Amino acid sequence: MRTLKELHDYTIGAADGVIGQVKDLYLDDAAWVVRYLVVDAGGWLSSRKVLISPMAIVEPDWAARLLPVSITEEQVKNSPDINTDKPVTRQHELEYSGYYGYPYYWGQELRARQRTAAAQTLWPRRLLGGR
Repeated sequence: MRTLKELHDYTIGAADGVIGQVKDLYLDDAAWVVRYLVVDAGGWLSSRKVLISPMAIVEPDWAARLLPVSITEEQVKNSPDINTDKPVTRQHELEYSGYYGYPYYWGQELRARQRTAAAQTLWPRRLLGGR
């Protein structure tokens, strides 16, 4: 088992190169699930921060502090822009999930919990201490 803070500065390895380092995450605190990793893409993407879904992680290499993902640098480069200092809206999640072809997680889960519209926005959680 790992703590969320341990993920800080883990390297995200794309199928064709290194994307960057984990700097923070978005936590769905109603469901206690990490929805997105905030990754600093460094110089190759003009220091742009991008969101990476945990759905993309294949087999973590804990000893190397590496989280390989099933997406490419090109996909990340062309991914929807996001201001990682603001909440992720449902509209952005629709765009993001559609871009990567990820299934929506909020269907039955939201109906079962009868969440309000306010709970459908994910706020950034500064759990990792980075920006």
